[in-house]
Amino acid sequence: MQKINPTTPAPAGASLATTALDSVATISSATPASASGSNARSKSGERGNSSGPAYAASKPQQQQQQQQQQQQEETTSSCKQQELQHEQPIAIHYLASFHEICVVTALLPLVTLFTCFVTAYIFQYDDVHETHCRVYNIIPSISAITGVSPQRYFWRASIALHIGPRIPIAFVYKNYYRAQLARLAPSLVPKTSWLISLILVLNCIEIAALGGVTYISNRENYRKLNIIIFSARINLLMVTIKFTAVHERIFITFMVCSLCYMLATIHLNGILNARKTLNAQQIQSIKWKKILFVVSILSTIGLLVFFAKHRFYCHDLAFSWFAFFEYLIAIANMLFHFTIIWDFPSQFMLIVQGPRENLTQYLAAKPKIN
Repeated sequence: MQKINPTTPAPAGASLATTALDSVATISSATPASASGSNARSKSGERGNSSGPAYAASKPQQQQQQQQQQQQEETTSSCKQQELQHEQPIAIHYLASFHEICVVTALLPLVTLFTCFVTAYIFQYDDVHETHCRVYNIIPSISAITGVSPQRYFWRASIALHIGPRIPIAFVYKNYYRAQLARLAPSLVPKTSWLISLILVLNCIEIAALGGVTYISNRENYRKLNIIIFSARINLLMVTIKFTAVHERIFITFMVCSLCYMLATIHLNGILNARKTLNAQQIQSIKWKKILFVVSILSTIGLLVFFAKHRFYCHDLAFSWFAFFEYLIAIANMLFHFTIIWDFPSQFMLIVQGPRENLTQYLAAKPKIN
């Protein structure tokens, strides 16, 4: 009997069958993988085809999101600015009594005028009494005492310091009057508002005329300006241009605007205070305004009468009476503006630093005194 070795190889037919079976299994196992791959590629292809409309539809959404982000950023920045504004305090750099400023502004030209009169009358008697009529006089005019040196420099300096505060005071009065329009009848508001604007214009013209009278001296009038004109045919021409009395015209403008300003102010106070109970200071202010206006009117009449006597007839002492009424007009005008101490007895002038909104809220929270 033959023994069978266990390590003996299997027959060839069996090995081929086994190999065939293994290849079939390998193919069958690879087929699902390839199918899954193809399915995945088909799905990815479908996704790729469907991404075009979806991307186009997402553009408006992205724009909306960007706009929302911008709005959020603006809101955040505005909130930060408001927080910074609330954190910034209001700093007061200058605080002065408006009452004291008005007193100094009104008294400065009055004191300077008195000083110029005394010094010129004592030390420059002949110069200040000189007139074209060569008649006897005892009172020099304002133009004479402020037209000699060194008085002219003191007078011009004082008027410069006087005019500076007068301009903001004119606008303070305008706002002060406009704040009282709320208690008037609606039918009176347009007329009263127009009157307030007229008072402001008259006040500004008066201030400008005061500067002109001060800086254009009476001694600078009636000068002649010689202009030499060269031409191709004519070698030389002399043209003489005579200046008119600029000082006198500016002084007339000052007087007219001053009287109209006084009258309009008195009339406006009558309208605003018709239905109001006045305190003692307001009563004093209105009373003295009326008295000084009457003094100005009478002094203007006297000034015109004696100016005509001096200019056309050269009467003795006519120029002195003219100068006397001129002083009365100037003093009455200064005292009329001095009544501001009763109109603004407890106000202050401020120079502050801080956000405008905070300043507005701060001032609005304070009680208002009519």
